Amino acid sequence: MLVQVVKSKIHRVKVTGADLNYIGSITIDKDLMDAANIIEGERVQIVNNNNGERLETYVIPGACGSGEITLNGAAARRVAVGDVLILIAYAFMDFEEAKTFKPALVFPNEMTNTLT
Repeated sequence: MLVQVVKSKIHRVKVTGADLNYIGSITIDKDLMDAANIIEGERVQIVNNNNGERLETYVIPGACGSGEITLNGAAARRVAVGDVLILIAYAFMDFEEAKTFKPALVFPNEMTNTLT
């Protein structure tokens, strides 16, 4: 049996941009992606602490060390610059493996969205 568990989490980052005129996705600082073990194109859940919105999209990398968190396309309507988000990626794994699996949890600097 396979179960879906949290694989990666970037906790409490601030939205730095919202670009409605883009095809879609979320742009995330590549350093944060690497620290959280998230890859380009991976599906993520976005939880907006400011308004309670939850949505899903795929990831594209932003410049390393930039602290960029930009919602693109229709998702840009669900956030405002400065909103605080939690970004979560999930994985399917065997039930027994899931019992001991440890997700990558990243807690960036809340002022800069960078690793401390």
